[in-house]
Amino acid sequence: MLRGIAPLLVALAPLVPVNEHAAGGIAAGFTEAEIATILSHGPWPPAPRRDPTNRLSGDPDAIALGRELFFDPGLSRDGRISCASCHDPAKGFTDGLPRAIGLERHDRNTQGLHDLALQRWFGWDGGADSLWSASIRPILSPLEMGADAATVAARLRERLGAAERLAERLADRQAGREAAATDEALLVDAGKAIAAWLETLVSPRSPFDEFRDALARGDEATMRTYPAPALRGLKLFVGRGNCSVCHAGPAFTNGEFHDIGRPFLVERGRVDPGRHAGIRRLQADPYRLTGRWNDQPPAEGPADASLRTRTVVLQHRNWGEWKTPGLRGLRATAPYTHDGSLATLRDVVGHYSELNLDRLHADGEALLRPLKLSDEEIDDLVAFLESLDARRSETPRGDARK
Repeated sequence: MLRGIAPLLVALAPLVPVNEHAAGGIAAGFTEAEIATILSHGPWPPAPRRDPTNRLSGDPDAIALGRELFFDPGLSRDGRISCASCHDPAKGFTDGLPRAIGLERHDRNTQGLHDLALQRWFGWDGGADSLWSASIRPILSPLEMGADAATVAARLRERLGAAERLAERLADRQAGREAAATDEALLVDAGKAIAAWLETLVSPRSPFDEFRDALARGDEATMRTYPAPALRGLKLFVGRGNCSVCHAGPAFTNGEFHDIGRPFLVERGRVDPGRHAGIRRLQADPYRLTGRWNDQPPAEGPADASLRTRTVVLQHRNWGEWKTPGLRGLRATAPYTHDGSLATLRDVVGHYSELNLDRLHADGEALLRPLKLSDEEIDDLVAFLESLDARRSETPRGDARK
């Protein structure tokens, strides 16, 4: 938990480059610390970045191949299911179901795929430490696509079209690897190619981004185009709600795991341990960053991407912790939470409004308290969340509280 972020934002507030004209008008409704927090949620979009652990990251041929493989049902055991079967672009790269259905029904909700290049753990439980290992897991999972290395390798060897050059290059095994590509090597390359394409999926700019940038330059006219309910919701988000502590930064997530008081009972007699299971799965994963498939040369200190894997510690408190999702493009990705048990954004906000503290760990999230929001405040907070979507929200006419 980033428990020290609020004092840090207060300390940094005088250093944030806000135009002096922002001191009046709409900006006057926020404290300096709140303005600093708002500005910390941008700018957007972020600069492209490459994954040092994936030699195919940023490679145009790999990106083309990765897109083809993402939509290819030939990677599944029965030739019927592709990655896109659950991650439908028309539904924000989710499936619209409470819990995903692959070869079998899952225990968890399908997550969206935008802005993955900014993350360091993947999946609701963080059971993968790279985007390419996270791309391999569903291909092999008996619940999802149920394939094996031989199936994937055969499919990759027969790829035609724009990706053929890369497939040939991978088969040659450069950089001191096997002279002839093994099935497992091609499985890893398929995961890395898919990851190279997924890295290109970036949420579009939203009404919030226009407001944030206008605030930074003191553009009162543009700030006034931001819907009044969303503005009030933003005030709650960065103020009394304290939401930015976990939903931090331009992607609106700190990328970590928290107990937010949601049940982890899957069905009678069976639980989903959340992060606790994810750490155990990570430690057993042959494709984790401490293994042989990491392409990053030896590095020192924080530059070593495997450092986080080598230092993660399994704790009892990890039971019932789930990854903090990013908040961009939420309207397309309902239902919400790890098990899809909250159908609407209003339900999500209502959960935090009436939070049951008895469900939290005894040593748990000290920052979480029931917000006790009025119906109007819930509407406002939902309006703000909707303003993180590229599609403008419907603003009620004649808003009496403008």
